[in-house]
Amino acid sequence: MEFLASDALRGRGSGTADELIAATYIASELRAYGIQPAGDDGGYLQRANLIERKFTGSPTLTITTPADGKQITLINGKDFVVSYLTREQFSGPLQKIDLGKGDFQIRERSVVLIKGKDQHDARQTAFVAAAQGAAGVILAGPNEPEQFEAGARDLPHLKPQLEGQAGSAQGNINVLELSAGAIKLLEGVPEGTVLEFEGLAATEEGHTLNVVGKLRGSDPKLRNSVVMLSAHLDHLGIGPPVNGDNIYNGADDDASGVAAVLELARVLGAGPRPRRTVIFALFGSEETGALGSEYFGEHPPMELGKIAADLEFEMIGRPDPVVRGDRLWLTGWDRSNLGLALAAHGARLVADPHTEQNFFARSDNFGLAKKGVVAHTISSFGLHSDYHEPSDDLVHIDFKHLNAAIGALLAPMEWLVNSAFRPEWSEGGQP
Repeated sequence: MEFLASDALRGRGSGTADELIAATYIASELRAYGIQPAGDDGGYLQRANLIERKFTGSPTLTITTPADGKQITLINGKDFVVSYLTREQFSGPLQKIDLGKGDFQIRERSVVLIKGKDQHDARQTAFVAAAQGAAGVILAGPNEPEQFEAGARDLPHLKPQLEGQAGSAQGNINVLELSAGAIKLLEGVPEGTVLEFEGLAATEEGHTLNVVGKLRGSDPKLRNSVVMLSAHLDHLGIGPPVNGDNIYNGADDDASGVAAVLELARVLGAGPRPRRTVIFALFGSEETGALGSEYFGEHPPMELGKIAADLEFEMIGRPDPVVRGDRLWLTGWDRSNLGLALAAHGARLVADPHTEQNFFARSDNFGLAKKGVVAHTISSFGLHSDYHEPSDDLVHIDFKHLNAAIGALLAPMEWLVNSAFRPEWSEGGQP
């Protein structure tokens, strides 16, 4: 973790040379642990070609008032900055949500203005709104003028797509952060006012990298029943400065998960060969739409039907204050019988206490689950305010918790990779 989350890797930006360095390092660790390569051309790396779209001019957000059809145009870098973008164009009627007024229901294809005193909660809710069908989400922007200055200087980035595909496994997520003046303007127009974001973009070619290793099972029958352990190796790279820091180190998200997978690889590689085959997969470009895991799902090293279970490790570097001790939680607990089985064999694992955040659909497990693999994410993310910030660095990692959490999983994982137990979806559990 000290290397992966260091400033030297510049935040392991998705699809960048820094992601390649991280992937190469992880591959070298797997080799040292005796894990065999399962990537392209007899190596550990699996390359996915991407189509990257880049704006050729500054995009705009147009407000069309319903009473008189008058249009007001907001400008990137002056009135708003892009936080997350998968489309060069989106539009819809305005819906206003106040987080201080309790529950809400997102109207599909609306552009949602999220109001609330806590900017962190608002950002979390933005991804929930996108998962529920919002065309776009608008938040109050940063208080630091240099972030808007950077938006004016550098055109925003669109999330890339896999070559030959029209979208990503995580769907349509478009988040803008507006200046105080622009927010006040929006608060003064009625719900239903049409908002339209648009800009022109050109396409370029790029790529992302997965790291895939294999520990072949010793049992002639069970070796065709595969257990997969995974995490994502990328983070947000270099971004808008916060308190003078522009490196988004991604220590908890998700160097902690990579550390867990590598430690499990080390332990399983050092002991007697498990009866089942174990695949260790570290995915690239999760932060830009789960592209690495989506590519893996289309180009697996074995038939997907042979994968009995996938456990994704995501943000386990700090304890969640709403669960006891050093317990971890499992997304989609009720969707299959996997969580209960692991808990019965000693795993300190409980149900996801943050179901309103829709985390089951927000990590690399989701694309595989949609293809039929019983795939869940293990986490202890307590919704801390360092999420997707430069402050997600090594100093905030609770290594005592991380060590206890991984240690408590060793025996249950050794049971899983040596048993004939094959998890099953509950009725209606598969997405």
